[in-house]
Amino acid sequence: MDENVADEAWWRRQAAAQGEWWRKRAAGQQEETLRQNNLMYGGLIAIGVVLVQPFLTPGGAALDLSAQICVVAFSLAIPLLSALIMLNRHETYRRRMTSSVVVLVAQQAALGLGYVGVVAGFWHIMTIAGIAILVGTILGLAVHSAGYVRVEEDDAQATPGAEQPPPL
Repeated sequence: MDENVADEAWWRRQAAAQGEWWRKRAAGQQEETLRQNNLMYGGLIAIGVVLVQPFLTPGGAALDLSAQICVVAFSLAIPLLSALIMLNRHETYRRRMTSSVVVLVAQQAALGLGYVGVVAGFWHIMTIAGIAILVGTILGLAVHSAGYVRVEEDDAQATPGAEQPPPL
C-alpha cells in the first residue's frame, strides 16, 4: 500500500515539473512570436510605403487595376499594421499576448492585405514579377515551415546544458 502512495506522489511531482517546464516554454514562445510579428508588420509597412510612393505623384497617368489594388490594399493595411505594432509593444511590456478575437481578425486582415498589396504592386511593375512573388511566397512558407519543425524537433531532443522537460 505504501508503495502505491509513493508512486502516486512521484507521478504528481513529475506532472507538476512537466507543467512548469511547459509554462516557461510557452512564455518564451510568446515573446518570440511578438518579435516575429513586429518584424512582419514593420517590413510590410516599409514595402507598402515604397510601392505606393510612385502613385502619389500629382498629374500621373491613370492607374491600372493592379496599381489600384496595390494602393487600396496598402491604404487599409498600413494603419492596421501600425496599430498592431503599437499593441505588440504593450503586449511585450505586459509579457503576454492578447486573446481578443478582434485583434486576431485584424492581424490576419493586415497580413493578407499587405500580401495582396505586394503581389499587386509587383504585378503592376511586371506580370512575371507578380507571379514570381506568388511562387516565392509559397516556397518561402515551405522553407520556413520545414526549418521551424526541424528546430523544434532538435530542441525537444536531449542536448547538453539545455533545459528539457523532466523525465517521466
